[in-house]
Amino acid sequence: MQRSKKNYIIYVVMLLLFGGLIYFAIQSGNRFAHHSPSEITTEHTPFEMFCMFISDNLSHPLTILLIQVIAVLLTVRLFGFLFKYIGQPGVIGEIVAGIVLGPSLLGYFFPDAFLFLFPPESLTNLGLLSQIGLVLFMFVIGMELDFGVLKNKINETLVISHAGILVPFFLGVVSSFWIYEEYASSYTSFIPFALFIGISMSITAFPVLARIIQERNLTKTPVGILSIASAANDDVTAWCLLAVVIAIAKAGTFESALYSIGLTGIYILVMFTVVRPFLKKVGAVYASKEVINKSFVAFILLILIISATITEIIGIHALFGAFMAGVIMPPNMGFRKVMMEKVEDISLVFFLPLFFAFTGLRTEIGLINSPELWGVCLLLVTVAIVGKLGGCAIAARLVGESWKDSLMIGTMMNTRGLMELIALNIGYEMGVLPPSIFVILVIMALVTTFMTTPLLDLVERFFAHRDVKLFQKHKLLFCFGRPESGRNLLSVYSLLYGKKLKKKKVIGAHYTVGTDLNPINAEQYARESFLMLNRRAAELGVNVENRYRVTDKLVQEMIQLIRKEQPDMLLLGAGSKYKPEAMGIGTLSWLSLFRDKVDEVMAQVPCTVAVLISRRYHDGLSIGFVLGGMMDAFLFPYIEQIVENERMVHLYLFEADDEEFTLQTKQLLERHAAWLIVQPFAQVSELVPEDAERELLVMSHTVYTELAEDETLLELLPSMLVFRENKAEVNYE
Repeated sequence: MQRSKKNYIIYVVMLLLFGGLIYFAIQSGNRFAHHSPSEITTEHTPFEMFCMFISDNLSHPLTILLIQVIAVLLTVRLFGFLFKYIGQPGVIGEIVAGIVLGPSLLGYFFPDAFLFLFPPESLTNLGLLSQIGLVLFMFVIGMELDFGVLKNKINETLVISHAGILVPFFLGVVSSFWIYEEYASSYTSFIPFALFIGISMSITAFPVLARIIQERNLTKTPVGILSIASAANDDVTAWCLLAVVIAIAKAGTFESALYSIGLTGIYILVMFTVVRPFLKKVGAVYASKEVINKSFVAFILLILIISATITEIIGIHALFGAFMAGVIMPPNMGFRKVMMEKVEDISLVFFLPLFFAFTGLRTEIGLINSPELWGVCLLLVTVAIVGKLGGCAIAARLVGESWKDSLMIGTMMNTRGLMELIALNIGYEMGVLPPSIFVILVIMALVTTFMTTPLLDLVERFFAHRDVKLFQKHKLLFCFGRPESGRNLLSVYSLLYGKKLKKKKVIGAHYTVGTDLNPINAEQYARESFLMLNRRAAELGVNVENRYRVTDKLVQEMIQLIRKEQPDMLLLGAGSKYKPEAMGIGTLSWLSLFRDKVDEVMAQVPCTVAVLISRRYHDGLSIGFVLGGMMDAFLFPYIEQIVENERMVHLYLFEADDEEFTLQTKQLLERHAAWLIVQPFAQVSELVPEDAERELLVMSHTVYTELAEDETLLELLPSMLVFRENKAEVNYE
């Protein structure tokens, strides 16, 4: 304390001493006053001058840009959250947020606020910043492409992806015959316009599709793999085709564009034959965070910028160069994962919202101000859906997929989202797309992306009655958070069912909260989460169906899975402490993934629910059943199954004046006298800690709720398995 006072005294003395010296030095400078220009007289008060100072700062380009960034980020986060809440990809909400900030809504209802936030002279800075973000984003998209997937499905994906380009491209070009003369002839020649209409019909939003597949737990399914591979192939082909279209549009004629196309071919050849092999060797060394330093990141970003600059110079847009730079990055997943982590967050969270806002500023819904224009809008939306969804679905059916999988592939390939907006903005900047047609195509991008999730649900429901259901097998489902919890829950099922477990369908589900997760990271999390579980399953000789999903709505996803699978039993992990909802919050930890969700799930599912409260749970524990009366008679079949597997069971009985319960307990003892040991429940509280760690207590939820009232007793109890009986009065529908 004395030292602190001494420091304050030193600080005050220093402040007074040097403050005084500075004051005297400035006063001494008055002798140079005759060199100063004549003083400017002002009639403004000090406060008025302060207000003018603030006004000047508010009109500074940097201040305007920073205010725009704040407004955009807040609006995008809000709309992204709202659209995720209604089951749509967050990117749809972010695109809508951009339109809301534009002249369609903010500019229409609050023109003064719109002009203050987005003065025309400030849009150049916002546009350049958004373009930098797009360059980084396209680099990430290129890195996300997995050529291994393309090679494994090359035959099917070539047919599906190219049908998804050729059919809508043809229909788009044909549609331009009805649109060009009246709406675009004064802006551009027919060929560039028709080609841009065609390419806008053909694009698939690979990142949005990848996240939809990831969220719907389709990553490892045949339809998911085929969709991802087809979208990746579509992406590569469509962006190469877009480069050709841009070259033709800028050159004016196909013959003039041949020079740009020829240079593009040379550029691609050099990237794949020279740069890619070199980076592959580099990637073998720089494959972990420990060796990827700032200098190496700067080197990779330099390659990205050089590639983007070259493609911009030769006339096919910088975004294609950024995309190709990502594609040729070393195939080493460790290397790509580290680089994507460094680039992806800043591009997705900071830069892309600026692009959405910039697109929204160009999108004025009011430009569609006649029945004829709304007719054109309906025509192009219909052509986009029929060409893309229909073309891909029919192609998938022709290569041998079922109608259900074909329609799902077509629906997912019909997703356009952000990639479509990028292409549309290129066409708009080049003057090929008139403002009204640009707005119509933005609406088309929104509609085709928005319809994906509901249409997938509709397809699944329509074909649900045709799916082969394994009704002859009992289903057992368990949901877990930590990897060791998944292993323990499977061991509990093995304890309850023994050898009979091999004859049952067992499903293990793990969820990662947060739909912004990159697909590559999600795949790694899934692999790590199921590693211990699958090892235990191999030891038991049991086949466990792994279900992994990324979600922002954990409880809803769990309940949806339970209602879909209709299991005989659901098993959950609740950590070491679980206090029923009726007992209050208690000591539950918000860090646990499931323990605070147990009661919410129990209330909404009818099947038998068991909750494992693990207190150093491990295989080989002795087993004890706590029985309080006829309300616990539903546990008798589990006791019989365990003793049939030649396991000793302790029965801890409460004192109960219940003749029926006493009779059934006596009959149970007569059937399995050699394997059952009856003890009063008071014996449980006398267990020493070492004994408690060697036992698993099984009880009903009703009994556990009563025990939870005595927190001291609850702390002494060992690992517990708490059963909630099947609620016959609740329906799955």
